[in-house]
Amino acid sequence: MKVETCPPHSSKGPFVDPQVLMRIRNLELRARVVVEGFWTGLHRSPYHGFSVEFTEYRPYMPGDDPRFLDWRVLGRSDRYFIRKYEDETNLRCHLLVDLSHSMSFGTTGYSKIQYAATLAATLAYFLQLQGDAVGLLTFDEKVRDFLPARHRPGHLRRLLLALEKATGGQSTDLAAPLQRAAEMVRKRGLMVVISDFLAPVEHLTRSLVPLTAGGHEVMVFLILDPAETKFSFDQASLFSDLESGQKMYVDPLLARAAYQHQLQSHAQFIQENCQRLGVGVRPLTTDQPLEWALFGFLQERSLRGRKSKNTRNTRAPS
Repeated sequence: MKVETCPPHSSKGPFVDPQVLMRIRNLELRARVVVEGFWTGLHRSPYHGFSVEFTEYRPYMPGDDPRFLDWRVLGRSDRYFIRKYEDETNLRCHLLVDLSHSMSFGTTGYSKIQYAATLAATLAYFLQLQGDAVGLLTFDEKVRDFLPARHRPGHLRRLLLALEKATGGQSTDLAAPLQRAAEMVRKRGLMVVISDFLAPVEHLTRSLVPLTAGGHEVMVFLILDPAETKFSFDQASLFSDLESGQKMYVDPLLARAAYQHQLQSHAQFIQENCQRLGVGVRPLTTDQPLEWALFGFLQERSLRGRKSKNTRNTRAPS
């Protein structure tokens, strides 16, 4: 498994440069820009046909019943889309966002927390447009904020306000907050975990089991800063662990190969354990456009939907 799986961002591409996006102070506006850029990108990129297929939308064609036009999408993107209702059920999604101290790291002009909060806001905004219920749980070594999944006036704004105040907490403990999330959310739905997973992951499986055992569909976004994947430091420096405070003098030229090998082993461990549990993993670095995160989210949902449909067809009596 490679840490970066999405195509690299090009300044000539149709998507918004994260450096530009993060200059927008209002989180809701940031999310809106990403979603609208995503829809525009579908029509300018070679992925257009494939993307429309799995988003449960298709372009309006002459002769289609106008009653099935999605007017909210029209108002925000100036594009005509027909919502596909086959086998549709409203989604109940909870966004689980890591606020541990390691998430406050950033070399791009913004931290992993700011990127993760913008990702969570983008998903919430998109799901709300589709009429789905969305909730939020923020955590470090314990749960910090919790908003149950709702789809009602004012709920999205409360969720975004909770994300806007998100700041780095203490150490990371995946097991305790995910166990607590499983206890707090009884109705089955989708759990999206957004974290750098820079913590001992020997008990990662045990951390995710309560969610999967509760019947939830689980998806993971593994967020890292580009400097963490490339170790692109060129001078010997004193490095400090953001959570433990431990300091270590490191020569990057000597340590880079061993560091990258260990990071890839760490990521591979996460991938293999999540795959064993049926959990989708989408690695991202904070210099990648958030439209790609939304693309990956919908792609993962599409893959799950097809597997579920195939399972139903296999079990159906002949």
